[in-house]
Amino acid sequence: MSVKNFPLDRARLEELERRYPTPFYLYDEKAIRENARRMVRAFSPLFPGFKEHFAVKALPNPFILKILRQEGLGADCSSLPELLLADMAGIRGEEIMLTANETPAVEYRTARDLGAIINLDDFTHIEFLETALGRLPELVSCRYNPGPLKEGNAIIGKPEEAKYGFTREQLIQGYRLLKAKGVRRFGLHTMVASNELSLDYHLETGRLLFELALEIKDKAGVSLEFVNLGGGLGIPYRPEEEAVSWESLAGGLKTLYDRIIVPAGLGALSIHTEYGRPITGPYGWLVTRAIHRKSIYREYIGLNSCMADLMRPALYGAYHHITVPGKEGAPLTETYDVVGSLCENNDKFAVRRQLPTVDIGDYLVIHDAGAHGRAMGFNYNGKLRFGELLLRPDGEIFPIRRSETADDYFATLNLPALENFDGRGTV
Repeated sequence: MSVKNFPLDRARLEELERRYPTPFYLYDEKAIRENARRMVRAFSPLFPGFKEHFAVKALPNPFILKILRQEGLGADCSSLPELLLADMAGIRGEEIMLTANETPAVEYRTARDLGAIINLDDFTHIEFLETALGRLPELVSCRYNPGPLKEGNAIIGKPEEAKYGFTREQLIQGYRLLKAKGVRRFGLHTMVASNELSLDYHLETGRLLFELALEIKDKAGVSLEFVNLGGGLGIPYRPEEEAVSWESLAGGLKTLYDRIIVPAGLGALSIHTEYGRPITGPYGWLVTRAIHRKSIYREYIGLNSCMADLMRPALYGAYHHITVPGKEGAPLTETYDVVGSLCENNDKFAVRRQLPTVDIGDYLVIHDAGAHGRAMGFNYNGKLRFGELLLRPDGEIFPIRRSETADDYFATLNLPALENFDGRGTV
């Protein structure tokens, strides 16, 4: 069982809201730091050269990235702004990994300028990268798609239906070509699941990549410098679920490494990962308030937040635990759909959820929102995205991102031309 705690009581929330009206995201710096340290302590003694590239897409805020950098983590990026965020946080050189995905040339050039590891997604991208940069980097990684050899899961889908990665045959051909073109250092990467809580699943991924490293050495004449096991490790969103411990994961991978990699003489192979969700996910919350109650065919609680702030329940049918500060011990006597104000019928944080009686003005805390929460927000319906607060280890709370305003929403419009625009194409 996972315990769903929230670090502030109702009285503290009421005091906080005088400065920062709800809704907002809150992140616990101390808990994030301690979790990152547990991961590093689990992996680093077993795998010299271990590097975690935190998945920036999970929580793209430079304050969080700087906290993680101070704990020894790097950054996994997939866009120009994510590269710039990593640089902004002081993450440098090969601590950054750009995992390509139909990537434009400007992003490759930015990654090159930052000294980042470039992780290619397709065989044709070798030529594209060479053209974009003028010459290939010294170090190149390639992303593997195992197809039917590896089962996917509900969020990321089946690998053979995914748009990502090289086939096994393309990988061998790709490494041969990269070597012939002067590349001297090589990495291997895969990402085949998302939010997966099965330890065996992740160990099987490790086995698959370790065995592939041997095949690449044999068939392409390439000794890999690192294997990036990707991310995909889940967190226990439901109270009845159990987290995968860092120690169990690292220890299981070490057993496979010693059985497959070491006897083959590849013991210098480093292990990299790109976890996001299990690093920050449990230590972020969306804090909102009940502003309406509706009784028709079901009972509804309407919040001052909506799926524009947290779209996982609408997108995946994902579960996020909800608690009501001040009523933690109250019996769960009511059944509600907890909804927002977006003009979409799937704008629901919870469906038929058992909760205590919720009164207008009550706070509702949506748990495990510290990854893929605000990051996946959007402005449909003209909804403005809300700010982010950081709870410091000394109890201080301060904003690390302000809420959007209407001026922000209109900022990209060509408003100076609007007055003279006649609607018929003349400006």
